[in-house]
Amino acid sequence: QVQLVESGGGLVQAGDSLTLSCAASGRTFSDYAVGWFRQTPGKERDFVGGISTGGSTYFKDSGKGRFTISRDNAKNTASLQMKSLKPEDTAVYYCAAALTSWIFTGRDNYNYWGQGTQVTVSS
Repeated sequence: QVQLVESGGGLVQAGDSLTLSCAASGRTFSDYAVGWFRQTPGKERDFVGGISTGGSTYFKDSGKGRFTISRDNAKNTASLQMKSLKPEDTAVYYCAAALTSWIFTGRDNYNYWGQGTQVTVSS
């Protein structure tokens, strides 16, 4: 079992930056790829980006060039750094962990999920 807790969400203005954190506990965090997803009311939870166990990252087009993902296995944390935020980035953001080396974009590949943190970007 891996427990994930996100933090760092809040209300920001368009153009601002925000960093979300994902704290993990339980099994060896370094064995897990981490994905970040986001969800708005009435829509599916969408992949934002992810980081492999080796530190490689991959982003959906919406985040390329604006979002960065990092991980600190010694601290059992992963972070999603977001800059140049837009109102359309408003969503609940979730981190998820998959017992695999690689990054998957599909929700079903992830075994463990955090509770989510709200990000609201005002125009």
